[in-house]
Amino acid sequence: MKKNCKHMKYIDVYKLFKQTVNYSDNEIAIAEDSRIRNFTFASNNCFILPDGSGDEALNGYDLRHETGITHKMLDINDTDVKDNISFRYHVLSPAHVEKAQKIILMFHGFNEKDWYKYLPWASYLVNMTGKTVVLFPIAFHMNRAPREWSDTRPMYEVSNRRKELFPDIICSSLSNAAISTRLHTKPQRFVWSGLQSYYDIIQFIEEYKSGLHPFIAPDAEVDMFAYSIGAFLAEVLMMTNHRNYFDKTKLVMFCGGPVFNRLSPVSKFILDSQANVALYSYIIEHLDSHLRKDEKLKRYLCERPEGMGFRCMLNYGVMSDFREERLRSIAQRLLAVTLKQDTVVPPYEVTNTLQGKYRDIPVRVDMFDLPYPYKHEDPFPALEKNRDEIDAGFKRVFEPMCTFLSDD
Repeated sequence: MKKNCKHMKYIDVYKLFKQTVNYSDNEIAIAEDSRIRNFTFASNNCFILPDGSGDEALNGYDLRHETGITHKMLDINDTDVKDNISFRYHVLSPAHVEKAQKIILMFHGFNEKDWYKYLPWASYLVNMTGKTVVLFPIAFHMNRAPREWSDTRPMYEVSNRRKELFPDIICSSLSNAAISTRLHTKPQRFVWSGLQSYYDIIQFIEEYKSGLHPFIAPDAEVDMFAYSIGAFLAEVLMMTNHRNYFDKTKLVMFCGGPVFNRLSPVSKFILDSQANVALYSYIIEHLDSHLRKDEKLKRYLCERPEGMGFRCMLNYGVMSDFREERLRSIAQRLLAVTLKQDTVVPPYEVTNTLQGKYRDIPVRVDMFDLPYPYKHEDPFPALEKNRDEIDAGFKRVFEPMCTFLSDD
């Protein structure tokens, strides 16, 4: 007999999903109260990505040697990464739903490789709100990246090579070796893959509104739940409001929300320090210079609404009036939930961005602390020794988010 996730402990739901979920089956009856469907998405937006036609030479010299590319699997044009173009995504819904009328788009964090920690979150959202959750991967993350980029042996070698090349490097690991190397080589990837993700979401919405989705109704209402860097994407979507698709959308940001230069992403699970320095240099310290030299970059970040939304979320001191005016216009439909001991996305930086420099933007920001060891990358560790505390902490954090996302 199938179990009911609503009445299970967090760690048991985590184990159930981890043991059961795959991308191969079209439908997975996960429990009495829910099921997962898998669908294929084909991105039409790869045209925006760097194609290798000379843009690997940044500031006048070739960065490949300088950034320690030691495996051909990482030295590949972005437009040639087939996994990023066509991929499967999960849709988790109440068991009785045949055509979803209300969906929650879920966005994950930076350098994520699987949905395991998010599936219990999605399950709880489904059970508490009655809505369907679409777990949509960001470009070059999750199963949108080649499996080889997560292969333990070569990534361990890449990490060791980076440590040899950069003796002062901090937090290089096999977990972040691929993304760190690729962003170190071409930090502009952050911009272009971010915009591809934005356009993919718009494409997804337009496809279901056109009646092309077998499970989502054309008039389905959409909310969003975004974690960490996923909140960056969600904020741009909300502030831009393409064709008024997000007029009524509510957004919950969990451990996310600040502008990029107020994050601290150096972590064995996110980015190493060398990649972070290169990324910060490109999109914060020298972005104006790149905008003057790169016509395509200027066209997208300075002339298009989505690019301006993207740009205003990079640097706290740049386009602040524009950013705060946009945030003010959607403030009542935003909820940010932070964790006191989060060092990657500090709670005070969430407040600094969302409530503005004068704290006069009425965005609700809640802060929680949890009675067990946790960190940004793993707020609810699936550890048996703390199963009751973790279950209680999870529900305490997620109940107000579910209430916010529930219909009034």
